[in-house]
Amino acid sequence: MTQGFDYDLAIIGAGVGGHGAAIHAVSCGLKVAIIEAGDMGGTCVNRGCIPSKALLAAAGRVRDLRNAHHLKTLGIQLGSVDFDRGAIANHANTIVSKLRGDLTNSLKRLNVDTIQGWGKIAGSQKIIIETDKGEKTITAKDIILAPGSIPFVPPGIEIDGKTVFTSDDAVRLESLPKWIAIIGSGYIGLEFSDIYTALGCEITMIEALDQLMPTFDPDIAKLAERVLITPRDIETKVGMLAKKITPGSPVIIELADFKTKEIVEVLEVDACLVATGRVPVSKNLGLETAGVETMRGYIPVNDKMQVLAGGEPVKHLWAIGDVNGKMMLAHAASAMGIAAVENICGRDREIDYLSIPAAAFTHPEISYVGMTEPAAKELGKTEGFEVASVKTYFKGNSKAIAEGETDGTAKVIYRKDTGELLGVHIFGLHASDLIQEAANAIAQRDSVHTLAFRVHTHPTLSEVLDEAFKRAAGTGSH
Repeated sequence: MTQGFDYDLAIIGAGVGGHGAAIHAVSCGLKVAIIEAGDMGGTCVNRGCIPSKALLAAAGRVRDLRNAHHLKTLGIQLGSVDFDRGAIANHANTIVSKLRGDLTNSLKRLNVDTIQGWGKIAGSQKIIIETDKGEKTITAKDIILAPGSIPFVPPGIEIDGKTVFTSDDAVRLESLPKWIAIIGSGYIGLEFSDIYTALGCEITMIEALDQLMPTFDPDIAKLAERVLITPRDIETKVGMLAKKITPGSPVIIELADFKTKEIVEVLEVDACLVATGRVPVSKNLGLETAGVETMRGYIPVNDKMQVLAGGEPVKHLWAIGDVNGKMMLAHAASAMGIAAVENICGRDREIDYLSIPAAAFTHPEISYVGMTEPAAKELGKTEGFEVASVKTYFKGNSKAIAEGETDGTAKVIYRKDTGELLGVHIFGLHASDLIQEAANAIAQRDSVHTLAFRVHTHPTLSEVLDEAFKRAAGTGSH
């Protein structure tokens, strides 16, 4: 342990990023403390990834079992399919409790000191922690800030947690209102529209921008809309801003034209989920004591995860995860935590954001890694290379045909000159698992000419990518 300090490393925030950093730091021989004001596991374990996936798993089973046409093609016939909302909610809560306990126990086994309370830096290498028993001060050679993020609630929207709520409340599944408005068509909005429609709710999806799923590759967004939205009980309103939302029975939503900001429609619905993104938790962290100014709430960092003040690194202070705004994904936070620890230990490590995949766990799933085609073409213009893309379809894949799940496509984006893989986007069965092969390829900066000769198991869904790589390389598909 570093002489003169209580700890080698103190971490503020015990989410996926902080937890990953703590485990890696212990493996590097550091004495570690982790400080958490809320539940161990942060957003991902308690209010995000884990409970939402548990709900999606249950709702997905209900959707599949009620799809009589699909079952009939497989030679299966069922009677009525019922579900218990409370039992589905309990399923999610049980998994959250188990994983939170596992996370806490893993830190105990590694002799990481866990301190419950609100931590904030109080000058160089010092933290003040507000606990139930009063203030506590600790010192550490290095400090990592990993406080995470909270749902963003735009001005004019009033939250009551019952009739108007964010994903934090939605994962509890305390009710299934007949008609739910969802503000936003990103990952969160899509996943909850999947859950709610499977369980019999009607949805009105409201998107301020001029197209649904604006962050997705255009081709994927178009197909996803055709499969995930059009055939389901989902009404869409695009280019519409939820200017004012008032909780109650009914919930009153005043919709304005996004461009003119003038009210054009008033909706009355049973409930409203606000899924308009997330904002960093960066207030009351004592950043001013280090001369750090946030940018739109985000803590500025360099490629090594060092916190910046006036453009220069602050010694022994690091920030990872959602709070730095680099990439707001749980697995990205974990990677950042490991990178920060590596740099603390004197081993240079930077994050390759291009190779970090993301997924929406709808039915079917959406995943991607790297650039969208418009972004790749923009880079090509700047750097002087041409971009090409190819698509393959699940309807030609033997495994997808056998499963009777043929909706889907894989899109591969690459440089025409070198064949370097720039982006892969998948919509279809198990897309979240399939994307990892592409992520690893981008991490290695592989060319489609190399990837075209990789051998894939037959018959598997992975052959959708195999065929795409072969088409891109011009070697012919099989």
